[in-house]
Amino acid sequence: MPASTFAALSRPSVTAVAALYLMPMLIALSVPVIAAAQPPADSLYLRRVTEPTEGAFSLLVPGSWKTSGGILRVDPLARGGPAQSIAAKLDFSVMRDAQGTVMIRWLPDTLFFDMRWSPAGQMGLFPPGSHYQGMTVHPLIGAAQFAHLIALPYAHPQARAVRVVEQTQRPRTASAYTRWSRTMTPPIDFSHDAATTVLEYTEGGVDYRELMFTMVENWGRAGAGMWGNRETVLLRAPRAEFAQWLPVLSMIQGSVVIDRQWLSGEIRGQIRRGEILGATNAEVQRLEREIGEHRARTNAEIHNDMFLTLTEKEEYINPHTNEVEVGTNQWRYRWVNPGGETIYTDREDYDPNVDVNLNRSDFKRSPVRPRFPDKPAPS
Repeated sequence: MPASTFAALSRPSVTAVAALYLMPMLIALSVPVIAAAQPPADSLYLRRVTEPTEGAFSLLVPGSWKTSGGILRVDPLARGGPAQSIAAKLDFSVMRDAQGTVMIRWLPDTLFFDMRWSPAGQMGLFPPGSHYQGMTVHPLIGAAQFAHLIALPYAHPQARAVRVVEQTQRPRTASAYTRWSRTMTPPIDFSHDAATTVLEYTEGGVDYRELMFTMVENWGRAGAGMWGNRETVLLRAPRAEFAQWLPVLSMIQGSVVIDRQWLSGEIRGQIRRGEILGATNAEVQRLEREIGEHRARTNAEIHNDMFLTLTEKEEYINPHTNEVEVGTNQWRYRWVNPGGETIYTDREDYDPNVDVNLNRSDFKRSPVRPRFPDKPAPS
């Protein structure tokens, strides 16, 4: 691998950070429109849960649901090279039960190396499946192929009778990601391919439907064969229940809040692990600012009424912070407390502050954001 390429790899590539910050954009732009369905209950209680490994982020989880996994750190000695060890990786699931019958899962970003253009590869020294500088040797493939050839076997090794129902290219999402990545790492001529895939398969005797978003990042000429997946996320449920659970899974996905202290430490850690000479506090602050500004611009672009309608979401005012938050529109009423716990319900007479099962008195009704200055928010 050229020294200049590894130096670029060592820049704070914010792989795990980008997965958290960009996920609302990517899912919003990429999930195909699915016919509205009735939610699975007339009320939904959500608690805010913190990522267990490093406290990197928090998100809303339905009351009795489970989480699994978190931030990963790869030992470069165990992988035979440093390529996978610069940035944090994320493998994290939110599941209705231990089997994950209804689940959303973020898969880790992983680097691969295409040896076809390398003299060593042309000599047969690194066949597919071997490792080079910590990267698995594998020919470059598109996002749609990545979904069923690599991501699905990784996430569901026991899946049987796999059927690809639908695959849709997402060039708009890929182009937006390319523009952003080039501003973060100017020396690399990145290109991206994005797709959504609808899969059906059987696992443990249950017939599942799954929606997966995948993106493949090609490092171009400077990468000399390097490529990898970015922002891979899957949503699944039993096939007959998938449309009903999609609003809940989408709401979980959109509730992620990054921990700013963790973000600052991760950027500094990537600088240190990459031995980037001359990095300063100003550089760290610039990266934090660019990530925040990118998220703000993205939200401004996609959170309009058309987007909210197509993805079955709504904008609400948090009465404790007066900030706009995005949630599902599948229930008529929304309540929040200062800790971020959220309740959705169709019952007009329901008040969580007098619910003996919750034993809380700090919930407030969260109204829909007014669309025009003269249109008051519903109470």
